Amino acid sequence: MVKTALLAAAAGLLLSACGNYTCACAAPTEPSPSVSPGLGFDAVVTENDRAITVRTGQKLEVVLHAKPGMTSWSNVRSSDTSLLQPIVNPAATAVRGVTLAAFQALAPGQVTITATAGAACSPGQACPMYAILYSVSVTII
Repeated sequence: MVKTALLAAAAGLLLSACGNYTCACAAPTEPSPSVSPGLGFDAVVTENDRAITVRTGQKLEVVLHAKPGMTSWSNVRSSDTSLLQPIVNPAATAVRGVTLAAFQALAPGQVTITATAGAACSPGQACPMYAILYSVSVTII
């Protein structure tokens, strides 16, 4: 029972240490250099971006790199698919730890793209229960 209480307290501390994106449990890393859009894309966002503006009809590529100790990003979604619709990314095969997604701007408005990642744990070991959320604000003009 004491172990359960200690584990719950440790999980609470981990959750309270996590902010909008960075987590106290992940090793700090230098920001990656600017990424150029892939072939056929007009713009690109990475895990370092918080906002972008695109024009109606443009294609947006999302390139997210996993942080040390974290799983790869998943559930990359648009908050409004009538404004920013997911499309097939022709470069969908990425290196391990890189998540690719693609969207096309259909109409003017404001949309948020989100993705999640969790703790990467070895099988059979205790694993902290926390997740991080990435979000980028997309303005379509």
